[in-house]
Amino acid sequence: MEKLLEGEWAHTADGEEQLFIRQVSEQKKILYGIAYSYLRNEPDALEVLQEATYRAWSKRKSLKDTGRFAPWMTRILVNCCKDELKRRKRLAPGRADSCSSSGIMEMTSDRKLDMEQALDGVKLKYRQVLVLKYYRDMTLPEIAEVLDRPEGTVKTWLNKGLKQLRHKMKLRGGLEYDAE
Repeated sequence: MEKLLEGEWAHTADGEEQLFIRQVSEQKKILYGIAYSYLRNEPDALEVLQEATYRAWSKRKSLKDTGRFAPWMTRILVNCCKDELKRRKRLAPGRADSCSSSGIMEMTSDRKLDMEQALDGVKLKYRQVLVLKYYRDMTLPEIAEVLDRPEGTVKTWLNKGLKQLRHKMKLRGGLEYDAE
């Protein structure tokens, strides 16, 4: 049965559900990381991941090539994250990107925390490209597909995002690591 499921959605309801669960499970850490990078707190990231999984299940028939499950699921997740950020903006104008992580990463190194905080300061459209490229290891064409943008735009956003990130890290490094 496993071989039957690999190339296409199974024809039985149980097989279809098992395949879907397996595919989501294989991606769960990566998907959570993407959601967290957008929303910056664990409960919201988990909630959006649940919403994205629900949307993907309801729209599973629209996926023409099951081999493209990962970018398709990532695109749904990114759209759910954007919806949540818009909702936050409506509820509390001016606070959409200011939600910060509050004690969730207890055992994280200072350098990683510095990187996370610097990434928070990068413009959202650039941050999403950085996250997909360096946290998700996606290629530029895959990112362009997920974000529904031309590849040239994605390249530009990646370069601008890296420039902003370097600037933020340089500022943090200059302020915090001079004493070492």
